Amino acid sequence: MIRVLIADDQSLVREGLSALLGAEDDLEVVGTAADGPSALAMARELRPDVACLDIRMPGMDGIAVTRELCGPGVERPVPVLVLTTFDLDDYVFGALEAGASGFLLKDADPQTIARAVRQVAAGHGTIDQSLTRRVLREFVHRRRLQPVTVQGGEDVLTPREREILVLLAQGMSNDDIARELFVEVSTVKSHLARMLPKLGVRSRLQAVVWAYQNGVVTVPER
Repeated sequence: MIRVLIADDQSLVREGLSALLGAEDDLEVVGTAADGPSALAMARELRPDVACLDIRMPGMDGIAVTRELCGPGVERPVPVLVLTTFDLDDYVFGALEAGASGFLLKDADPQTIARAVRQVAAGHGTIDQSLTRRVLREFVHRRRLQPVTVQGGEDVLTPREREILVLLAQGMSNDDIARELFVEVSTVKSHLARMLPKLGVRSRLQAVVWAYQNGVVTVPER
């Protein structure tokens, strides 16, 4: 069972997400919070598998809460999925920089939100598919993801790890990558498990952003 915390200052959103996720057989909503300080305190006490956070909350915004829950130096991170109404809001980039495993727009369909929670819980990370290219372009041309602990990447990744990272950046799942490389899915997972610590990141999403920032892959032109 995947344990989920929901934090949003709008009661309608909290109740809607709670009902939506609670209806899934493998998801359990263990708490809801209406502001940032409450979200942080509940997350530290309940240790959910995923914290679904709004960005703009009273008392403490979602970026600050994210940084406290899963930012650099946090020994027992709580994975964060950001839900926002803003598709290219600087707050979104700030949340990803602070360590969030992904974000979705609040108008995503229920199946997409539930799937995103599962992906974040599994350490895969997610970005709304309609925004992925735009988000990565923003990171490459305007922002610096922190922490970036390795300069370049050719010197730390094996040829196979680099190959997998490139396919990951194309949006492929573990199954897709396994089929593309003619290997077992377990082999792909093993490579990913070794790769993430090398790059100093905690999720597949951050690995993809790292790949774009360090020139392992490039953002297509508009």
